[in-house]
Amino acid sequence: MNHPKLSKLVEDWLPNATMEDLQVAMENGAVTSKELVLMYLHRISQYDKKGPTLNSVLEINPDAVFIAEALDLERKKSGARGPLHGVPVLVKDNIDTGDNMHTSAGSLALEHHVAAEDSAVASQLRAAGAVILGKTNMTEWANFMTEKMPNGYSSRGGQVLNPYGSGQFDVGGSSSGSGSAVAAGFAAAAIGTETSGSILSPASSNSVVGIKPTVGLISRRGIIPISFSQDTAGPMTKTVKDAAILLSALTAPDEKDPATLTNPDPWVDYTSFLLKEGLNGMRIGVARDPYFTYFSDEEGLIMEEAIASLREQGAEVLGSIDIPYAKDSWDYHTLFYEFKPSLNAYLRNTSSSVPIKSLKDLIAYNEKDSDKMLQFKQTVLEESEKYSGTLTEEEYILSREKDIYRSREAGLDAVMEEHQLDAIVTPNNFGAGIPAKAGYPSITVPGGYTKEGKPVGVTFTARAFEEGTLIKIAYGYEQATKHRRAPILQKLSSQR
Repeated sequence: MNHPKLSKLVEDWLPNATMEDLQVAMENGAVTSKELVLMYLHRISQYDKKGPTLNSVLEINPDAVFIAEALDLERKKSGARGPLHGVPVLVKDNIDTGDNMHTSAGSLALEHHVAAEDSAVASQLRAAGAVILGKTNMTEWANFMTEKMPNGYSSRGGQVLNPYGSGQFDVGGSSSGSGSAVAAGFAAAAIGTETSGSILSPASSNSVVGIKPTVGLISRRGIIPISFSQDTAGPMTKTVKDAAILLSALTAPDEKDPATLTNPDPWVDYTSFLLKEGLNGMRIGVARDPYFTYFSDEEGLIMEEAIASLREQGAEVLGSIDIPYAKDSWDYHTLFYEFKPSLNAYLRNTSSSVPIKSLKDLIAYNEKDSDKMLQFKQTVLEESEKYSGTLTEEEYILSREKDIYRSREAGLDAVMEEHQLDAIVTPNNFGAGIPAKAGYPSITVPGGYTKEGKPVGVTFTARAFEEGTLIKIAYGYEQATKHRRAPILQKLSSQR
């Protein structure tokens, strides 16, 4: 970078800078939003496209510098709008932005698709004063394309890598680019989306904080979908405080998304739950079986240290609880049945320049250029196309009813009521499936690293719209342990 002051900040300060750090620096005149945008772009050029070639950022907003300059001017005239004013944020490539950027879900089939208007998420970010810096790469179609798609791979963007071990450690998916980019310091924060594990997985794999909110806390409008019943966007950040700030900005009722109207208190300031003593008096259950069997003994020791830290900070921890049905087999009929009508509804509203107007069109498009589009086939797309798209099938209705009952009343609600729990703790994203079926919230926090440097995440789950409780617990744990450290990135182009 040509500017000496900015060059030093890019390497020494920016990788670990939180949104609060950026805001303080902008307020005292040490740096402007425009300079932050340029610094992040420089890091992307050096480490995402060269060096370790993380491949996490798919597209840059061509207006980012102008937007930042306008926000700098606004700050001088009338002050900052709030804690996101002038802060560069990345969004996942399945989230509509009504600007010059594309929204493709990582697929070359939609590489020319430009949304006509902002998603609710993008609109909320802009209203809060954030700079949407660009779009992040992702597992194609949010990993609902085929059974053997590697985490972080897309036909449009290629393979996302984990900055803690490029090619060595799994990057997680499907919000892989969002997790990798935040970890590597390519933006202050990013937005991911989750149907089942797609925020929690890359957050734990890349040693960042990820919140998968209650379905309905954040509007689903303008996000390329998988499932009406399970989809949600959520923040991915370096710290719990940043995640709480971002979550507060994204939460609002939306008349065009009925799920948001189920939220009993849509105007919560989640930063009010950032209490260092947040763990004191909390009652937390450890769900060991089967989740603790999914990783190495070394990772297991890291989880035991996390449990000990919870107790040291005043939490009452039940060392082993059983979540009903956790060891049973769960079908995916709900997702298969809901994908076709939800995707078709989205594609019908794309512009005339996009030839793909249905799931059937997508499958045919992929087949025409199978060498490029179908390196890992499209078995899930083909299976989903078999269904009517009307959601009238008995198999769907019974499966959805069973999912709700087993995940909520007879599942998480039952075990939490039985043991009077505030939250359940699980490792990484291994326990994501049942909360995903329930539409309940989870948060993952960095829990440490193996000797080889592989990140381990500690994940807490609560009941519907109890994000405040989760933030208390996660913040108390984070402040007591402060495990997260930035990855060491090499500029050498041969480093892979």
